[in-house]
Amino acid sequence: MLALGLVLNTLGIGLFCWAIFALAVYALPFFVALRVGVVGALLIGIASGALTLAAGQVAVAVSRSLTLRVAIATAFVVPAAIAGYHLVLALSQIGVPSLAWREAFACLGAVCIGGTAWARLTVFAETSPFESAGVAEKMPQPVLTAATHE
Repeated sequence: MLALGLVLNTLGIGLFCWAIFALAVYALPFFVALRVGVVGALLIGIASGALTLAAGQVAVAVSRSLTLRVAIATAFVVPAAIAGYHLVLALSQIGVPSLAWREAFACLGAVCIGGTAWARLTVFAETSPFESAGVAEKMPQPVLTAATHE
């Protein structure tokens, strides 16, 4: 019976960890939905959260500016990292007696969950091979028509 309990606890914690990694990118839309949902109606809160997620994904996918992509992705990553920090800190209180190790695990969890949110959000952004290295591609010059010749 003890072995079954250990296996089920391990599966439950594994499922919980999978859920936080799968849902990390939805932290900012969830916070927006809660803020609006407290003041407004429940449906307006859900709609604003969905709109925040869709707008963020579209903005990252469409924008050509690397700085704008980083700023938008950072707005999504910071709440996910904070949520990941608190989640891992709470889970580590179950089995880690040392406060220093709990903090270390919580910081590592924040980095991992924030990185997961970053990867899930930027998967839609298409970069050219030279754009990521900071080298701008040469745009083709317009062809001069016969009317512009002397």
